Amino acid sequence: MTDLVGHFLVFGGLAIAFLMAPLLIGKLLRPKLPTAEKDAIYECGEPAIGSSYIQFDLRFYVVALLFIIFDVEVAFFFPWASVYGSAMQLADSRVTDNEGIRSELSARLLSIDPQTILPSQIISAETATQLGLLGFIDLLVFFGVLLVGFAYVWKRGDLDWVRALTKKSAQAVDQTALPAESVAVRQPAGVAG
Repeated sequence: MTDLVGHFLVFGGLAIAFLMAPLLIGKLLRPKLPTAEKDAIYECGEPAIGSSYIQFDLRFYVVALLFIIFDVEVAFFFPWASVYGSAMQLADSRVTDNEGIRSELSARLLSIDPQTILPSQIISAETATQLGLLGFIDLLVFFGVLLVGFAYVWKRGDLDWVRALTKKSAQAVDQTALPAESVAVRQPAGVAG
């Protein structure tokens, strides 16, 4: 028990030392040339001017949240590949249990100790093929849901950095861009321009 505590203390001390060493070396070696521009607060691509209760563009947060959502969902492919990869190795009928390969792969897929696997627990090639097909269909459903969400976000315009103008605001822009004579012609009769 004391050895275990000692190992944790040594590991914790080394972790702190490895984290603090670059910071201390950087503090000692880097040049100290402060300027007003370098000391200014800068966050999320917007310079901090005035109160912190100002309205600013939310596109930064929308893009960050969408990236996190889709990035985390894509990360689920890695455990799927590791689990169903061994199932597809078992589906190969050339893999026999002469060298214990089939029992080792079966034990890994079932998450049991390879030394304690029973002959009835060894997965056959047919069962592994069915498991691999089920896993592939499962992946297609997951990927389909992911693509539907991505298409919805794309159609909604959340991935566009500059959003398109609506018809109403586009007409207002068109009227302001026209010369004064053509705007006066469009005004109803009796209204002074």
